Amino acid sequence: MNSPILQLLVLAGIAIFLILRLKSVLGTRDGFEGPPRAQSGPTPSRRDFEVIEGGPDRDIVDHVPEDSDAAGALADMKRIEPDFSVTGFLQGARGAYEMILMAFERGKLDDITPFLDKDVYETFAQVVDAREQQGLSIEAEFLGVRDLSLANARFDSETRRAEITVKYVGELTSVVRDSSGEIIEGVPGQSKRQKDVWTYERIMGSDDPNWRLVSTGE
Repeated sequence: MNSPILQLLVLAGIAIFLILRLKSVLGTRDGFEGPPRAQSGPTPSRRDFEVIEGGPDRDIVDHVPEDSDAAGALADMKRIEPDFSVTGFLQGARGAYEMILMAFERGKLDDITPFLDKDVYETFAQVVDAREQQGLSIEAEFLGVRDLSLANARFDSETRRAEITVKYVGELTSVVRDSSGEIIEGVPGQSKRQKDVWTYERIMGSDDPNWRLVSTGE
């Protein structure tokens, strides 16, 4: 074996030995980890981490004033369904807004029928039919929900009917073309903001988990 190859083998052996030594001292890290911080001051006692029970439900008061009628209605909903989450509802309402709005813009109401009240569906269908009769088509792209807030909540304890009203500010691009393909409304690629106030309804405690859109406004 010639000298250069022998030197490479020796260096490789030294490198492997050093790597194994470093791993045994430093351990293995996955991803980014900051340097360990030195602990200063006394160790916190158990009392520092105690949670005071009986306080306001943050899942409610983070969205509506604590003493409002809406807060009382949401609390009543939770009494019927302890697993109901206001925050979770609003997350679902964000996705429902895009799904319903874009289905309406594209005239594909069959995709959203389970989420619409009968009257809302018929109103949407009349608009879609009128567009088709005029030979109009809409090209739309949803860009996102810029703002969302819970505007009101009501609950009927006798029927267990719950209503939650949500305010939206959405952003999308929309172009309307006539039967010849000419643009009669909108500018391609130009976004616009759209404000909507939608009310959803559901019977709490029922087997149907879907909230249905029962009214729309601005």
